[in-house]
Amino acid sequence: MSIETCDCFDKDKVDMIKSKSLSDEMIYIMADFFKVFSDSTRVKILYALLESEMCVGDLVEALDMTQSAVSHQLRILRQNNIVKFRKEGKAVIYSLDDSHVFEILSQGLSHLQHKNSFKE
Repeated sequence: MSIETCDCFDKDKVDMIKSKSLSDEMIYIMADFFKVFSDSTRVKILYALLESEMCVGDLVEALDMTQSAVSHQLRILRQNNIVKFRKEGKAVIYSLDDSHVFEILSQGLSHLQHKNSFKE
C-alpha cells in the first residue's frame, strides 16, 4: 500500500511499528508454534491436561481415542515444548509444560466464550 492510497498515513506511528517488528525468523517460529494448536486431537489432549496430569492410558480412556493416536499427538506436543513428562515406575505421566501453555489455553477459551456469548 502506498501513501497516496491512504489519507491517514502517520509516519511516526509507522516508524514506531517498524522499529518494534519481530524478525522474520521469530515470526516463522511463532507461526509454527501456533500451528501446533490447530489440530483438534491435540486441543482435546491439552484441555484434558489443563485439568490434571495424566498417563497415556488415562488420556485414551478420557478422550475415547486409540493409544496410537494419543501417543502420536503427545510426541508432537513434546517436540514443541507444549507438554512435558515424567516417569513413575513404568508409567509416563504427561502435563502442560509450564504456566505459559496454561495461559494460552485459558485465554483462548476465554476469548472464544466471550465472542460467542454475544451470538447466543
